[in-house]
Order: sequence, then C-alpha cells, then structure tokens
Amino acid sequence: MEKGIKGIALFLPEVNELLRGKNYSELKKLLKEVPPIDLAEGWGQFSIAERNIIFHLLERKRAIEVFEDLRFEEQKKLIDSLESPELGEVLDEMSADERADLFVELPEKIVKKLFGVMKREEVEDVKDLLSYKEHTAGGLMTTEFVELKKDMTARQAILKIQECYRTYYGETIQDVYVTNAESRLIGGLSLKTLVTSPPDILLQDIMSPVQMIKINVNMRQEEVARVFSRYDLLSAPVVDDDNRLLGIITIDDIVDVIQKEATKDIYGMGKISGAEKVAEIDYGKASVFTLVKNRIIWLFVLLLIGTFVSGRLLKGYSGVLQSVIALAIFIPMMMDSGGNAGAQSLAMVVRGLATGEVTLKEVWKICRKEVFAGLMSGVLMGIVAMLSVFVLQGFNIRLAFSVGFSLTIVVTVATVTGAFLPLVFKRLGFDPAVAASPFITTVVDATCLIIYFEVAKRLIF
Repeated sequence: MEKGIKGIALFLPEVNELLRGKNYSELKKLLKEVPPIDLAEGWGQFSIAERNIIFHLLERKRAIEVFEDLRFEEQKKLIDSLESPELGEVLDEMSADERADLFVELPEKIVKKLFGVMKREEVEDVKDLLSYKEHTAGGLMTTEFVELKKDMTARQAILKIQECYRTYYGETIQDVYVTNAESRLIGGLSLKTLVTSPPDILLQDIMSPVQMIKINVNMRQEEVARVFSRYDLLSAPVVDDDNRLLGIITIDDIVDVIQKEATKDIYGMGKISGAEKVAEIDYGKASVFTLVKNRIIWLFVLLLIGTFVSGRLLKGYSGVLQSVIALAIFIPMMMDSGGNAGAQSLAMVVRGLATGEVTLKEVWKICRKEVFAGLMSGVLMGIVAMLSVFVLQGFNIRLAFSVGFSLTIVVTVATVTGAFLPLVFKRLGFDPAVAASPFITTVVDATCLIIYFEVAKRLIF
C-alpha cells in the first residue's frame, strides 16, 4: 500500500490543481501517465466527486484496469455512482475471473441489478464461474482464453488469436491450447513457438503432447499454487474430469493466492482469530477496535489455559520450590527455550507442508531427524545453562546439573513436538499453521515444568 501511495503522490499535487481548475483536458492527458495500480491504491486520496470525474476521464481500457485493482468497498461505491450504460460496459469488459470475484462479494439484490445492465453472454459466464467452489481452480480460472484446433495452420492460429483479442480484453497470452472436436484438451504450445513456426505447418505437428501440465477444476488453490511453483508456470489450462478445457489460470492469480495464504498462515500462527478474513484487512486502515476484536479471543483462551495448566503444575511442585528457591530463577529460561525450539521446528514443518517438501508419509522420518536435531541443540544449550548457574548461584553442582540436564530434555521434547503437531493436525484435516501454534505453547510449557521439577526432585533431594 505504501508503495502505491508514493506512486500517486508524485502526481497528486498536479492532479489536485487540475481538478480545482476544472482543466479536464490536461487532467485526461496526465492520467495516461499514472499506472493503474498506483491510481487504484491512491484512490482514497480523492473525494467521491473527484473519483467520479477521474474515472470518467480515463480511457475505457485503463478505467477497467483501475476498477479491477480497487478494493471491494471502493468498487461498490463506484458501482453505485455509475450510470447503467457505463456500468454495463465496465462489467462486460472486465476479465472474467476478476468479475466473478466481485460478484461473489456483492449482495444478491445488487447482483440481480447488475445482471440487468450486462450482456447476456457475460451474465452466463459469471454464473458459470460462480458455480464452482470457492478456493478451487474453478474459482480462480478465467474463461477468456484462445482455443485452437489441431488441423489449423500456424497462420490460421495467429489470425484466430488476433480476432479473439480484438473482440475482448482478456488475459495476457503466454500459451495457447489445442482441443479436439469435443473440446477435450490434446495439447498446447507457447506463443513463441507459434510465431516462429512456418506459416503452413499444422498445430498437431508443433504442439506439446497431452501429458502437459494441466489443472483439474476441483483442485484446491493451494495445490494449484504448488504446481505453478514446481514447474515454473506462467499459465495453465483448467480441465474437468472428462479432460474438457474449461479455462486458464495465469501467474497473477497465483501470486494473489500465495500472498493470501502466507498472510493467513502468519496470522494463524500469531493466534489471531478469523485468520482468513483478517488476511483481507488493510492494517494501515484498521481501527483499534478491529485489531482488538481479532486478537482478544485467542489471548483469553491462552490466558485461561496458561493459568490452569501452569498454575496447577506450579502449585503441585510448591514443596520443591520452597526447598530450593533458586529453581524459580531458571523457570523463565526453561520455558522460553522450550517454546523457541518448538516454534522453530513448527515453522519449518508447516512451511514444508505448504511447499510439498514434507508429506504425511514421512512422519517418522521427520520425527527421528528432529530428535537428533533437538538432542544436539539441547546438549549445547544445557552446557551454557550450567555455566549460567555457576555465574548466578555459585559452584552448586547439583543445581547446575539439574538445570542443564532438564534443558537438554526440554529442548529435545519441544523440537519433536513442534514437528509432530502440525503433521497430526494435517492428518485430521485442520490447517496445521493455525491449529498447531496455540497447542504447542500449552504442551511445551506444561512438559517443560514437569521435566524440570521431576529432574530436580531426583538430583537435588
């Protein structure tokens, strides 16, 4: 957001001056120099009346690009202010996937109104896209693509592409796809291959085979992103269970998915409730009430759990604490070290699950690896902890060994727990980033106290 505002800020003084002077001919020329994304992100800098003037001065193609980049709330306000014919033109010429995303958010009453000002074929296209489940390939794809036949020549294919892009403003072409008479996908080729091939060569002689990368319409969007990342794709065809070509997904859609999923996981690991909805919130514009509302639930839950678990454990070991008061000095170090070790392994396994580097079949292999990693880290940290005891409490061998040995076990257990919990929640069908994070705090804290006091009981008394 900050970058976008800085972009419009370069033009803002001149835009405001031209608006005040009602010099619309010069303003129209200036708006051609402002990138659509910068104009969209700086949209809030203008009043409603100024927004309407600016939007009407934009060339139609640029106006559509700006509209697609606006936040939903600003799109809705603009819809309310546009006349029906102009509104119909904007909606008809939006890219199919962006238009479908807009309609998902709109109330049913407004949707019916908008259908009334749109072309019939565009209405049917929106309805088809809305019929697919949200967060799947069907919900991501656009139906604006070029479909070619295998018996076309390269020259005919290029003419077909030119014709399609004169008819509508669609996605950027990277690849084109070849189908049979039943619209079943049989191959594809890049635009580079097409334009560099002899004009009279048949597409069936230069296309890639049917085993090319393709996406099932019901594939989850996270898996689609993983396929794009693995094979470095810029676009991919979307097919149904019968291999019929339904649409395409382009890299710009996947970048949005990756950003939203990463934000959701970060908020989930930060124990913020409703992480998926919160991921859509602009922090810079969010009110204090909004921030508190999305944080307070987990804070209360963890407060109650921490009070119950840690409080009960400390009360149970009060006799040990009274006998050796020095043990209390090292409780924060013990719990923090365990929590940090668990959080590190949790983060690495969650990322591995997200990228496909870690699978549920490898659960025991992962746990064995983390046992050795935790043990080595624990031994090194235990030695440092023993030295800290000597510095703080003098040459107390039993206390030093109790703290060092306990910390070794705590770090090992926390490391394994942090790796194991997300795998368990993944198996149960929960989001491992969101579900595992609060549990690891409770499990590690409780385990840490039990290990620490049980070791102390046996080595000191």
